[in-house]
Amino acid sequence: MQRQNKGPKGLSVEVKDGNVSVALRKLKRKVDDSNLLLDVLSKQFYEKPTTERKRKKGAAKARWRKKLREQQLPKKLY
Repeated sequence: MQRQNKGPKGLSVEVKDGNVSVALRKLKRKVDDSNLLLDVLSKQFYEKPTTERKRKKGAAKARWRKKLREQQLPKKLY
């Protein structure tokens, strides 16, 4: 089975009526939604597997502490 060629692979935006600013905003939104920039930045330098696990575990702990903090009742103000 052959893949139909539908243009360049990846993100693309069509410029209509020479309106580049609108096309640029659409492209930026697509890049943000696809997390493409985060992937490129994370692959920029090698991170050892143990370091990656420690970073992710620390982030999970921070999220958990934040969740507990939000569920806590406010202190009495008297």
